[in-house]
Amino acid sequence: MNRREALSSVAVLLGGTIIGGQLFSLAGCKSTPEMVNNLFNSDDVGLMDEIAETIIPETNTPGAKAAKTGAFMALMVKDCYKPEHQQIFTAGLKTINDLAQKQYQSSFMDLDAEKRKTMLTALDVEQKEYSEVEANKETPHYFRMLKELTLLGFFTSEVGGTQVLKYVEVPGRYDACIPYKKGDPVYL
Repeated sequence: MNRREALSSVAVLLGGTIIGGQLFSLAGCKSTPEMVNNLFNSDDVGLMDEIAETIIPETNTPGAKAAKTGAFMALMVKDCYKPEHQQIFTAGLKTINDLAQKQYQSSFMDLDAEKRKTMLTALDVEQKEYSEVEANKETPHYFRMLKELTLLGFFTSEVGGTQVLKYVEVPGRYDACIPYKKGDPVYL
């Protein structure tokens, strides 16, 4: 094989890979979502990020998505929850999408901020009523778990601890009565 034949073979090979990739993308071939752990894939983490962002939205301070609370939730549920609570949590994510589809004929990810807020507010009322029944004390409501993990993940993150709360790295002394004006960040 001479140099010309080698160059033409390489050109055909490279051209085939470029054109082949474009054909796959135009034909609608989708890759499956990347698995984060054996419970959640990247789409689930994205959904949890959007739910958390609806609970703690970005205003003049960062929102929950900036703290990557979806990845935090995936890790905590996988590593710290009992298998029966893991099932409740994962089924709850599916329920949220099913409710969005039923109410708005769209997935939760495609809803606008106001519809997301309305839907999650109704779920919050539902979980409060669920938690008040004595028989339900052992099995938590999926939305309560989502909300608790959102708050824990956000306020223990660097973003939440330094940009939202007032962070004192090395406190000098304990002050029991600190003057507080409405709108000041709270101390961590």
